[in-house]
Formats: sequence, C-alpha cells, structure tokens
Amino acid sequence: MRSTFTVTYHITCRPGEDPEEKARGIALEQSAELPSRCIPPELGVVPEILRLEPRADSRHELDLAFPEAITGLESTQLLNNLFGNISLKSGIRLVNVEWTPALLKALGGPGHGIDGVRRLCGVPRRTLTCSALKPLGLTTAALAAHCKAFTLGGIDLIKDDHGLADQATSPFQERLIACQNTVEEINAATGRGTLYLPNVTAPRGKLEQRAEAAREAGCRAVLVNPFIVGLDVLQWLRDQIGLAVMAHPAFAGAVAGLDHGIDPALMLGELPRLLGADMVVYTNAGGRFPTYDQALCNAINHRLRRPLPGIAPAFPTPGGGVDAQRVGDWVERYGPDTILLIGGSLYAQGDVEAASRRFLEAVDVEA
Repeated sequence: MRSTFTVTYHITCRPGEDPEEKARGIALEQSAELPSRCIPPELGVVPEILRLEPRADSRHELDLAFPEAITGLESTQLLNNLFGNISLKSGIRLVNVEWTPALLKALGGPGHGIDGVRRLCGVPRRTLTCSALKPLGLTTAALAAHCKAFTLGGIDLIKDDHGLADQATSPFQERLIACQNTVEEINAATGRGTLYLPNVTAPRGKLEQRAEAAREAGCRAVLVNPFIVGLDVLQWLRDQIGLAVMAHPAFAGAVAGLDHGIDPALMLGELPRLLGADMVVYTNAGGRFPTYDQALCNAINHRLRRPLPGIAPAFPTPGGGVDAQRVGDWVERYGPDTILLIGGSLYAQGDVEAASRRFLEAVDVEA
C-alpha cells in the first residue's frame, strides 16, 4: 500500500469557475502536469481528492492525498509539490500538511531547538530577550558600541539587523569580529551566555563563506533570511555548519495572501522549523504590521512548538512592534518558551544599556 500525506487547500472560485474542476486541476498540476487522459493510471502519481467542502466564507476546503514517493523525500521537490505551478494561478491557499514519519525524518527539524538554544544562552527557564543592531549606515564601531550596551544590559541574543550585509559602512567580516569579540569579553567578565548572531544572508557562495567565518569566529548562532536565499539553506546550515539558526521573515509575505498563497502559520511556523530553524522571527500583533493579528500570532507559535514525532520545537520570536512597556503582557500571553525581539522600543529610550536592563528585569519578574 502506498504511503500518502494529506494536504489542505482553501480555494476561491471566480465567477463561472467550478470548484470540482479546480480541485482536479490542482491535483494534476502538482503531480503529472498533464490531462488525466494522458496519464497511465498504474503510475499512481496523481493526488486523490479526499474531501471538497464549501466553507462559510464562500471558499471551499480541499484535502488531497499526495503519494509520498513523488517528493523523492527531498525538501525542494516537496515544496514544489505543495505549491509549485499552482502558485502561478489564483484563488488557491495552502493551509495545512499532515506529515508522514518518512517526511519528518527527511526534513529533520531544528538542530538545537528550544532546549539547545537555552543551553547555549545558559537560561534554563524564562523567556529569552533579543535585540537587533541597527540602523543600516552606522559604522562598525558604532554598531559594536550598541552590541556592548546590549550585552552589558543582559540581552540574551543580539542579532544583526536583516539589512546589515557587507556594506562599505560596516563590512561583514569587520563587524563579525568586532561584535563577537565584544560579546565574548563581556561574557567572560559577567558569566553570562549572550549570543551574537551575524546575518549570513548572501548569494550562495558568499553565504557559505560568511557562515564558515561566523563559526571560526566563535559564534554559536547565525541569522539568515531563508525566504530570499531558499528554504533549503536552513538544512544546509544545520547539517554543514552546526550553529543555531534564527530565520528572518522578510519576503515571506510575497506568498501569503488572504485568498492565495501559503498560510503564514505554515509558512512562518511549521516549514522553517521542519527545515532546521531553531528560532523564527515573525511580526507581532499590535505592531507596525497590522495583518498579523493575535489569532495568527498564536497559530504561528502553535506550529513552532506543537508536538511532532522526532522534531524538536523551535522558538517563536515575535518582533516588529514588541513594545518594551508591554513585556509582561507578552510573557503572560506567549509563555516562557518564547524569544521577545525588541529593537526600536529600546533605542527610543536613549540609554540602550539601561533599557536592556529594564527589559531583562521585566522578563525576570514574570518568570
């Protein structure tokens, strides 16, 4: 008996479009890519329509049983099967995947997970704190000064802003050494385990060089944007570099529409986690990205931490509008297995070191 995995889509039909015909079209497009009359039935490659039901919102919910074998148990082909050619159509939204044991094993999940990141930071229980080095355009010395202030203030994870790459104002290698040395020196004096996460996002050859340089410099974690360089980079960083990985969400919104695309809970929660992200940044409710409401943030958190056989949970990392004044609210709402990413709200207080201390104290009070 062939092994299958169930994939759920929400489909929106235009005037005159038949939902059953659209469902059959999705099944064919995502497998054999031929009219059904041209496909020998013994091949067994076309997903079976398990369910097609109308929803209250005028859409239809479609469950397809995909043959596991057509993925080749490779992440790239799996993504192609889930949302390849149909991404070029309209009114199709990928919302859920019921994974098989073989697919979970092939994807692998986080290399460190929540427990591993906690060990790296030396923080066994409470919510973790995070901030970002910014703005773009500062010199390496100025960014390293921010890094020093955050480290002295007790921030657990200090990441490059995702816009920091290899600009002339702060070249990657120069910034990497300056910030990592700063963190190591203060950790040695304080006994803390603050981590510096350089941004290794780059064209593939340079990405590999930067990831290797980060490991050689003594970093224990890196930041990468997998939606720009390719989601399989998470597997490569996990398996070949071995550092903890924080995934940034920029560009992910390009495939996350209301009626078409990939549901953000799957896109920013489950997929990065399964492919190897230990921490996933997303835009928090109440911030400057209003499409991310509380229900969606809760769903992302669930996908990152829900039990999956053989897969470690990953840290939700809400940012993009986490106000320092509301730290207690977010700790209570999201629980301790969360990383709170606060940037602008700390910078706005003027004294970054003092603001960082208050951030840490607010988290400690809620622990």
